[in-house]
Amino acid sequence: MKPQTQTLRYADLGLARLAMMLFSATVLALWAMAAAAAPQSFADLAERVSPSVVNITTKTEAVADGGEQGLMPPGSPFEDLFREFQERRGAPAPGPRRGRPSTALGSGFVISADGFVVTNNHVIENADEIMIEFTDGKELEATLIGTDPKTDIALLKVSADADLPFVTLGDSDKARIGDWVLAVGNPLGQGFSVSAGIVSQRGRALSGAYDDYIQTDAAINRGNSGGPLFNMDGQVIGVNTAILSPNGGSIGIGFSMASNVVKKVVAQLQEYGETRRGWLGVRIQDVTPDVADAIGLDRVRGALVSDVMDGPSQAAGMRAGDVILRFDGVEISDTRSLVATVGDAEVGKRVEVEVWRDGKSETLTVRLGRREDAERAMPQDTPKNEPVQKQTGEILGLSLRILDDEVRQGMGLPDDMTGLLVENVDEASEAFEKGVRAGDIIAEAGQLPVDSIDDLQSRIDQAKEADRGSILILIRRGTDPRFIALSLQD
Repeated sequence: MKPQTQTLRYADLGLARLAMMLFSATVLALWAMAAAAAPQSFADLAERVSPSVVNITTKTEAVADGGEQGLMPPGSPFEDLFREFQERRGAPAPGPRRGRPSTALGSGFVISADGFVVTNNHVIENADEIMIEFTDGKELEATLIGTDPKTDIALLKVSADADLPFVTLGDSDKARIGDWVLAVGNPLGQGFSVSAGIVSQRGRALSGAYDDYIQTDAAINRGNSGGPLFNMDGQVIGVNTAILSPNGGSIGIGFSMASNVVKKVVAQLQEYGETRRGWLGVRIQDVTPDVADAIGLDRVRGALVSDVMDGPSQAAGMRAGDVILRFDGVEISDTRSLVATVGDAEVGKRVEVEVWRDGKSETLTVRLGRREDAERAMPQDTPKNEPVQKQTGEILGLSLRILDDEVRQGMGLPDDMTGLLVENVDEASEAFEKGVRAGDIIAEAGQLPVDSIDDLQSRIDQAKEADRGSILILIRRGTDPRFIALSLQD
């Protein structure tokens, strides 16, 4: 038995050596594949795209009261994230500049041989003169074609004696987390510069309804704003717009507006000189788990309509309390997806909108309006007076009073408004936790109007009989409507 045991040991040793050799070969192969995927140099790419990238210099007459002037004008959507580089070639120092022109810097890129240039809106906003400079030193004066503050995109046009070098806008949806990218621009006024990194994340939202940012760790600094973010094929997949930094310098968290958003904006600016986004005419809020339970929705999805304004949706029969599940064949996951999908739709188009109403789905046909027209015509909110304090009933931690003529007159409300005035809220209640405050008006409960305390109690009793764990309440605060779901657990 002893010789046999020895033979088996030698055999096991041979198998172990073979396994180790196979493992080593696999590791070497994987390393070789990874090395092949990583570029040895970005030089060829930088050389190919650099002629189409431009530095942008603007001149602006200082405002009468002076003040600091730069590429980040007051009111820019990214004013709180960063300010653009201030000085270049002896630009005026911060402070009062009555009558003295100020200069500011940014980046951009040419997208057509006939001279269309893309940059950020905040780079050229309020500029009296816009000059662009190519890598070969040639300078041209630019004309502003149009801007879109909502996406911080601007379109310029220059005229040249010959066709200009240009780059194309790629498909940002194809960018994957971990892909190599190249940021090109004019950081800190130093002129043409490149930095490499990867796509850190996609779909970032910073401050606007139409935000779709690519996050990257490629170095982006002041002055890079408006410059392109390239993929390895030399296509622009983003417009460098903002950085997140405690000190104003790059810490590897930069944001580029996705090229698929930019394409749509640029196309409209080229055709109309302005944007034309679809408009439904509703106020919306996200569906929460308790709201979904209160209305019998199978899961959290869609956008909850909190108010229907005079416009397309009202004409189509949409109601407050409807949940928009699909828009023109596109499934709606939340309010952000609805806003983006509607905004991309053609003004005047008739679309089918699927809504959840009274425990079932219905389809409405809506002819879209134009958001920009609606915003210009939208009235400003008017402040309300202090509510008259008189308690008449308590439900769900709320002290309530019927809206009678005395209350309506005291609060400056329309004569035909009905509902219940919230006079006080128990701070230990769920209603207080969810933001209900004295002065709010309860307009609906269980998606039906309430005119009295008995109405509200009846809706609660009906929800309990239907084994609902919560009830949906429509709160109005001034002109701002909002749905909340309150638990019915005893």
